[in-house]
Amino acid sequence: MKRNELRAMLLEQPYDALVLTSEISRRYATGFHSTAGAVYLSAKQAVFFTDFRYVEAAHAAIKDFEVREIKAGQSYSALINELLDEDGAKKVALEDKTLTYAEFMSWGTALHATAVRLEDGVEQLRMCKEEDEVEKIVAAQRIAEQALEEVLPMRLWGAWEWWMALEEVLNDIKVGVTEKEIAARLTYLMLHYGAENMSFDPIVVSGANSSKPHGVPGEKTIEAGDFVTMDFGCIYDGYCSDMTRTVAVGHITDEMQTVYDTVLNAQLAGIAACKAGVTGRDVDAAGRKIIEAAGYGDAFGHGFGHGVGLEIHEAPVASPRGEAPLPAGSIVTAEPGIYLPGKFGVRIEDMLYVIEDGCIDLTDASKQLIVL
Repeated sequence: MKRNELRAMLLEQPYDALVLTSEISRRYATGFHSTAGAVYLSAKQAVFFTDFRYVEAAHAAIKDFEVREIKAGQSYSALINELLDEDGAKKVALEDKTLTYAEFMSWGTALHATAVRLEDGVEQLRMCKEEDEVEKIVAAQRIAEQALEEVLPMRLWGAWEWWMALEEVLNDIKVGVTEKEIAARLTYLMLHYGAENMSFDPIVVSGANSSKPHGVPGEKTIEAGDFVTMDFGCIYDGYCSDMTRTVAVGHITDEMQTVYDTVLNAQLAGIAACKAGVTGRDVDAAGRKIIEAAGYGDAFGHGFGHGVGLEIHEAPVASPRGEAPLPAGSIVTAEPGIYLPGKFGVRIEDMLYVIEDGCIDLTDASKQLIVL
């Protein structure tokens, strides 16, 4: 729960109170997940409003905010106006990035204080993870890795002996299996091992489909000579994981090996460049140079990485537009790729915890090229 951090931010700003209405910001502030509610915070008061569906659970889970129920027929703005009047607040900040223009104007008209834009305030706080947040992201990552372990053949265990031994391992990635079947299996296994949900719909693409960075799993069956790219992650206690691995089935060509090695070397170069104070642009450039030098610059059309936390894509970014220095405590992905339309694609993705003198790779899964 982030009441103290939010209040410290509030005291530095030219407004007297803030109201958080987005699902992500409410969860960040209170640690409680709900599809309805509002957070009010001032120097004097910290209140979470929600309806009957959540109020009992909210009372049990939330410690740093007073929980109040919004009754049928009441409006959030009317209840918040009572608090604004008690505090004598003149200006109140609203989440302009998550409210539509019409919603922002409606709130502004209804409230007794002047509505101002919150802008990036909460997002900036969320960039730097505390220890418990990192632990949740790592837990989500281990669940995803455990799911991957099950869909890869048993004969590969020796290379990954640090992973938890399982009683049953299915050879799911094989000739004749569809992309959708592999995606469904990953989804089931992540839920089975403790995920509360997926970070996003798993991407499983094979053969010529693997040149589509965000392709959708379809009825295409795995064939000998295919690359299979799997981009997936899950949510644990509100926090996301994200990883990508590309494996081959049956056999590979020299070009496939070259592209895979190039992507891996690009990722390692970006990881080596990643530390607090370095801009996201510079991290991206370190990896991109490797791909460009190999002659595949035009085949790497996305950024090197993005922030991960309560959302699967959040600040900071490691891309050509990442002008800001990476802060210590942030978590970013390292996911270069090469995509050759009509042929194949390769992407390898880890999550990095940024520290003062470098970064810690939070992903344990092997990055060696596996030919099944």
